[in-house]
Amino acid sequence: MSTQRNTQRLLLAGVALAGLTALSGCGALVVGGAAATTAAVATDRRTAGEQVEDQAIEMKAAAEMRKLFEDKGRVNTTSYAGLLLLTGDVPTEQDKQKAGEAAQGVEKVQKVVNQIRVGDLTPVSVRTNDTWLSSKVRTALINTKEVPSRTISVTTERGIVYMLGKVTDAEGQRAAKAAAGVSGVNKVVKLFQIVSPESIAVPASPAPIDDAASPGAASTTESSNGVEALPVQ
Repeated sequence: MSTQRNTQRLLLAGVALAGLTALSGCGALVVGGAAATTAAVATDRRTAGEQVEDQAIEMKAAAEMRKLFEDKGRVNTTSYAGLLLLTGDVPTEQDKQKAGEAAQGVEKVQKVVNQIRVGDLTPVSVRTNDTWLSSKVRTALINTKEVPSRTISVTTERGIVYMLGKVTDAEGQRAAKAAAGVSGVNKVVKLFQIVSPESIAVPASPAPIDDAASPGAASTTESSNGVEALPVQ
């Protein structure tokens, strides 16, 4: 009786092993790699090429900043479709200008938004809080209807939230309002590239727009190039 049971177990194990082998042979068990990349592309309005270029831009720009300042400054680089955002702290106004010039020289960079602060390095406690605020803003975007949260890049510096992405006017308005409603956020700066509803897979519902960023806008809040800062009430 014991021999019969052992034989049945061996047969079942063999069948299971054969099934797994067959599945893995036809690619049914692929996790990550091309499958993961496809999922990312499907939820991001940038092309696959743009996503790769943005990653390269961020790495190259960060390397340039390290060469310039070493431990004397702190510069963060965020790229979306060739628009490069610089945040952080440097000692002097000259250093800020140098950072902007170096960033503009990075291959594939189309525009630079230089939001670097001149002054002492931001304390670690404040930077930690900024990271937490970014997480809360992303959660707020996910929970807001008709906001393409997966194609919006969020970065926070001293309570100021910067948002980049390809969105319609209405989507940008909704995203900014959602971010401004997060506790602890001091200001929201929109650096969106505005696209038409017809250019995206699922058009957004029409909504009244009082103000909107121009396509590919890139400037500071005080400039008149179309970049918007939404103050928090």
